[in-house]
Amino acid sequence: MLVLGIGNNLLQDEGIGIHLLQYLEAQYPNLPNVSYLDGGTLSFTLASEIESHTHLLVLDAVELNAPPGTVCCFRNQAMDEFLGTAKRSAHEVGLLDLLSIARLADALPRERALIGIQYATFAWGLELTPTVAASIPRAAEQAVQLLQEWQTEMQFAPASFS
Repeated sequence: MLVLGIGNNLLQDEGIGIHLLQYLEAQYPNLPNVSYLDGGTLSFTLASEIESHTHLLVLDAVELNAPPGTVCCFRNQAMDEFLGTAKRSAHEVGLLDLLSIARLADALPRERALIGIQYATFAWGLELTPTVAASIPRAAEQAVQLLQEWQTEMQFAPASFS
């Protein structure tokens, strides 16, 4: 299972995916079958990493038209649909592009989810806004719950997954 944090730490809340990833790594360093990866602002080099996993959890700032700090989770088809309607980000390559590459290679992760947090601002700065920073434990709880669910499902699967 791959946990991929994406974002730009120089643009305040745009870096929430990286901050959340770091929180998970620190609080849950030994989750079985879990690899953590800082995807930064994305690039095509991440395609092979995504393709090599059957389970993908992405952490990112999202536009939900909701109050800052709102946490959401989109799974599988709902994730694909959300990414298809989302605005382009500041990232070099969009997550949708990377998933499209995996789909074309017939290597799209079987299970995939996006845990997103509504941002307040993408202004210059290294710190998250307080409201968005306060959502990290709640988002981490959702992430761990999902990873544990996937782990349980994998225990009953006929083949081993990463």
